[in-house]
Amino acid sequence: MTYKLLALDLDGTLLRHDGSLHERDRWAIERLQSGGVAVTICTGRLYSGSREAAVAARIQGPIACVDGSHIVDARDDREHYHASLTGDHAAQLRRVLERHRTASFVFAHDSIVHDAAGAPWSSYVRTWSPRVTVVERVTSHPYWEHERGLLAVVAIGSKDSVHAAAEELEGELGGAAFVVRFAVTRTADTHAMVVRAAGPTKGTAIAWLADYHGCTVDEVVVVGDWLNDVPMFQVAGRSFAMGSAPSFVKEHATEELSAWSADDAGVAEAIERAWGTL
Repeated sequence: MTYKLLALDLDGTLLRHDGSLHERDRWAIERLQSGGVAVTICTGRLYSGSREAAVAARIQGPIACVDGSHIVDARDDREHYHASLTGDHAAQLRRVLERHRTASFVFAHDSIVHDAAGAPWSSYVRTWSPRVTVVERVTSHPYWEHERGLLAVVAIGSKDSVHAAAEELEGELGGAAFVVRFAVTRTADTHAMVVRAAGPTKGTAIAWLADYHGCTVDEVVVVGDWLNDVPMFQVAGRSFAMGSAPSFVKEHATEELSAWSADDAGVAEAIERAWGTL
């Protein structure tokens, strides 16, 4: 198989803890691009939190953000695809979060908004975008009623409050929203959930990007390290999981990398294994 497109997760995969690229990864990507292979990004971050990485990796063309909910061209910031929660669905989400009093972060207009309740967790979400605004009350912000809606909402709280809110949302919003909950590793009782429009995933993004670049999904190689990468592992022709990835993630990848994280140049290893020694 001759692979024509490489899609990369960012945090822990392409980007190291300080937000930089490993020089070996940068060099391998450049060699791959010079050979005519397209390289793109598929991340949970907002576009504003991804564009700098795209520039550093010299990526030309669309990148997929917010787990496939937002696809934007890194060359000129032109939007190709936007899926959000709007109208009654956004209103229902706001009411549920108010009832359960979670620390909430609104992802909209390529920025993040939160209030004082979110301050202890601001560093947790700040990696997704440098555009962060602190307001008096996040549930009163105009973004909830804006016609472009919300790309995503992150809610953090006790395990009981987050799980109760998630179950309520799954009942009220039905198939309109995708809701995922998980433990925050800092403390056992603290959990979080991400809510966004149903439909888009990193898997649908890979299909869109493959079509854009004129290839099939079987001709796509992907690299990732976390649960939200599983949908693109299930779609792409070849997939690599970082050594640090949870077992569930590795089970869905076609191969596991010896590199533990971005600090070990895992992207370069994946390129060498998929395209040969550069």
